[in-house]
Amino acid sequence: MEKIIQELRELVEWPLLHPEIYSHIGVYPPRGILLHGPPGCGKTLLAYAIAGECQCSFFPVSAPEIVSSISGKSEHKLRTLFWKAKDKSPSILFFDEVEVITPKRSNLQREMEKRIVAQFLTCFDDIDRDPNIFVMVLGATNHPENIDKALRRAGRFDREIKIGIPDKIARKHILHVITAKMIISNNFSFSYLAKKTHGFTGADLKILAKEAANLCIKRIFTKMMEENEPLIKTNEKLENRQRLSKLLKNHKDPLSREELAPLEIKLRDFIQALKYIKPSMKREGFSLVPDITWEDVGALDEIKSSLQTSIVEPIQEPMLYEHMNVQMSCGALLYGPPGCGKTLLAKAVAAESGASFISVKGPELLNKYVGESEKAVRELFQRANASLPCIILFDELDSLAPIRGSNDSSVSERVVNQLLTELDGLETRDNIFVIGVTNRPDMIDRAMLRPGRLEKLLYVPLPDSEGRISILTKILR
Repeated sequence: MEKIIQELRELVEWPLLHPEIYSHIGVYPPRGILLHGPPGCGKTLLAYAIAGECQCSFFPVSAPEIVSSISGKSEHKLRTLFWKAKDKSPSILFFDEVEVITPKRSNLQREMEKRIVAQFLTCFDDIDRDPNIFVMVLGATNHPENIDKALRRAGRFDREIKIGIPDKIARKHILHVITAKMIISNNFSFSYLAKKTHGFTGADLKILAKEAANLCIKRIFTKMMEENEPLIKTNEKLENRQRLSKLLKNHKDPLSREELAPLEIKLRDFIQALKYIKPSMKREGFSLVPDITWEDVGALDEIKSSLQTSIVEPIQEPMLYEHMNVQMSCGALLYGPPGCGKTLLAKAVAAESGASFISVKGPELLNKYVGESEKAVRELFQRANASLPCIILFDELDSLAPIRGSNDSSVSERVVNQLLTELDGLETRDNIFVIGVTNRPDMIDRAMLRPGRLEKLLYVPLPDSEGRISILTKILR
């Protein structure tokens, strides 16, 4: 998070430690920063870290604790909190889950909730009135779109910092930090583990380390049990658990240094712990990147080369394209007879690039309720935007984007329109690549296949004799 940390230093640490610079120049320093991103990415940790660096008064608040059932009590709590922060100036006010007390007023039914939002806005504005008092307000949320728009204007939350899901290099750095105080084996490969933990956030990696430590401890206790009493083959699981429990009850003395000496966490403990941890991206609707490489794909050399150039290389070497001022490809459509390896190619692209991966299976986005299908498409691209770079795979695209006017369903037409605007609308799609897979390209709306959308059309043919030899070699190897 080097860039984000540097940005926070400029926005928080400099004004807190040297407010006289801003008063001398004649400008007001920033008053509010909104940190947003998927759960477990380190928003709260960043807030505590910047407060620790500044060594100033820190008021962490869990937003739901502001809400009270008594009329006027919630507003009083907010006013008191801001008064305390002013008295202890310079100080930092940190609201975790800030969307709970600042939802959009247009969607609210209860007057109490509207009053809480209004009070928060008034307290925010009061900070600016005295230039000698400096209070920085930090907010953290997973759903910035649910926050009232009046709070997201300049003068309140001046800056919004997006914290995304860590990539391979970031995961390697995070693992170094997490395991700094742990006893790990000498031949521990951080790069290999970072590659295996695709989609893991910082919180997921922390839980993974705990699970690996538990497996290491279990291995040591099992070794002690084997030395004290031989294992019985029959009813092994139940017997071993009973014996281990009995051994631990009898062995109440602390373990000696000689017994603790072989205790170290190995890479295999982390790999085994991966089976028990479900990463946040998987829960958020992301798919785990398949363990498939170009070596698993037989024949299709020309198509592999084309996908490598158009999708994999732009993800791995973005600076090269930026330096050459060349616009990256938006996506590709793989079409051909069933069973020729279209989906396998798409999975291999996702694995080779190391990007985040979302797999959409045919018409699963369609919903019978009005507006829900379009909402699902919007949320799909929002999730992709939260963890760049990202590859979205639309399997059986013909069922999701049929030719408009070919049937009586208005739902499918609205979904196609939403897809078109997301693919090439007013908002930019930096580092989001779309791969469509179908065996009926004639049924896909023509607008989907123009340059700037699914611009690369790749035909995946039936294998010839040499191709079949290559495929059999891959299968039998």
